[in-house]
Amino acid sequence: MSTDDLDALALLNDPVRRSLYEAVVAGGGDVGRGQAAEAAGVSRTLAGHHLDKLVEAGLLESGFRAPEKKGPGSGRPAKVYRRARGERTVSLPPRDYVTLASVLAGVVDLLGAEEQAEQVAREAGVRAGGRHAGEPVERVLRERGYEPYEEGGLLRLRNCPFHVLAEEQPLLVCSMNLALCQGLLRGLGDDPGRARLDPRPGECCVALSVPPGASKTNTD
Repeated sequence: MSTDDLDALALLNDPVRRSLYEAVVAGGGDVGRGQAAEAAGVSRTLAGHHLDKLVEAGLLESGFRAPEKKGPGSGRPAKVYRRARGERTVSLPPRDYVTLASVLAGVVDLLGAEEQAEQVAREAGVRAGGRHAGEPVERVLRERGYEPYEEGGLLRLRNCPFHVLAEEQPLLVCSMNLALCQGLLRGLGDDPGRARLDPRPGECCVALSVPPGASKTNTD
């Protein structure tokens, strides 16, 4: 744990900053100051002040979006915000589970034990789902850090909780992640066939089909 990580995350203790950060994250891309302000229920001026503080802390990144209209009278480029690509962690006392997980992933690859790893991940998902039986899968996925949202008949996952490992061992980690999600669905009493690999840049590799007639994603 670094002092910078602790200082950055401490900024989110402020409810306005936390609401603005969550609004940018939920936007899934470049979010304007006005959009974030409206979602957080604050003025554009106040939103801009806090958003820039979050940029300074490395929690958000900023850029500019060209106006839709071209030529005279089109106005200036609008400032937009997106979630920073880096990760922040706080652990007291410091722990390093990522390094061990990376070593274990390397062992699985060395032994050619991908099928066994998928089976273990699937069983872990069943156990986790069983502890939340009857709850909406969206809520369970959200609590596990996947950040689900509905789009085009799919429940997509904006965040990959295993991002660092997925960059090192994409085939292994994505196949284990799929098995984990399928097991989670089974444990919840849902159809594991809803989960499939459908990777998109910057998001989790897994997506879930939405049953016909199902309600929109529960945001509770």
